[in-house]
Amino acid sequence: MTNSEAIKAGFRLINKNWQLVLVQLGMVIISSLGFFIIVGIPLAVAFIMFGIDLTGLAHVKDFFGILKEPSDIISRYIGLFLIIIASFLLYITLIALFGIYIFGGSVGVLGRSLRDRTLRFSMHTFFDEAKKLFSRLFGFTAVIGILVIAAAFILGILGGSIAALISFARSQDSTLALFFGIFFSMILVIVALALILGIISITLYGIACLFFKGTGYVKSLREAIHYLFRHPNAFWLYTILCGGYILASFLLILISSPFTLIPVIGTIFSFPYQLISYVFQTYLGLAILATILSYYYSTEIPSDPIIEGSTPQVPVQDETPQS
Repeated sequence: MTNSEAIKAGFRLINKNWQLVLVQLGMVIISSLGFFIIVGIPLAVAFIMFGIDLTGLAHVKDFFGILKEPSDIISRYIGLFLIIIASFLLYITLIALFGIYIFGGSVGVLGRSLRDRTLRFSMHTFFDEAKKLFSRLFGFTAVIGILVIAAAFILGILGGSIAALISFARSQDSTLALFFGIFFSMILVIVALALILGIISITLYGIACLFFKGTGYVKSLREAIHYLFRHPNAFWLYTILCGGYILASFLLILISSPFTLIPVIGTIFSFPYQLISYVFQTYLGLAILATILSYYYSTEIPSDPIIEGSTPQVPVQDETPQS
């Protein structure tokens, strides 16, 4: 399958399951309500205990006047601060688990649609696939998180080494330091981009392996790395998709910039435009996922043989009389 064929197949797949965009939008609404309930209410209690009038939060001077001595406030309301921090951590944990659950359902629906072309979207299928994939997807996400931390550590060491080298070159010659600064900065940017794209590619193709082959999260990670070595075009396919997504997002931001110049009408039209932009970006993100799954399925999963008829064939008996 070529890149263009994979992209067309991905868009056909997500158009067939367009209800997933609404599911993602519902997740955002639930997340916003959860933030208000889990984090917003403790913050409101904190504002009241600090003596801040919630009806007059527009007075920024009063707010900064309260925070002139934060150490004194923390020592006075240490218990309340611990409650707020715990509420925020609880919200982050619940939203992360909820996001993994929704993402697993989306992967399951798209994957089953690839296996069964006649399958139609249903919430029963969505929740069924989400429950099946949740534990393995959670473990896979944890492994990828460790991989991201290791990559950040490597980039930090590389950046510190480059900074030390440039500082040494600056003490010797300013022209040499300028050359080293530009050269090694470009190398650092290229390495960072390669690591980011590589990790995300491993993540997406690992998720495809996790679903289609039913492997564990560690084996899925190894299989994804081997798959990218066997099919290097898969990495370039994701690079093209990522570049298209960034370009589309930039164009959406560019189109929204004139709204800030219009005093009243711009504010009125800004909210529906932002909502439409988010729906479109969600659609593009799901289309990228569908494209990756389609490409992996076509290149890695063997197709089942097509049976022309379902009626079993009866062997013809020899009716020649025996002598």
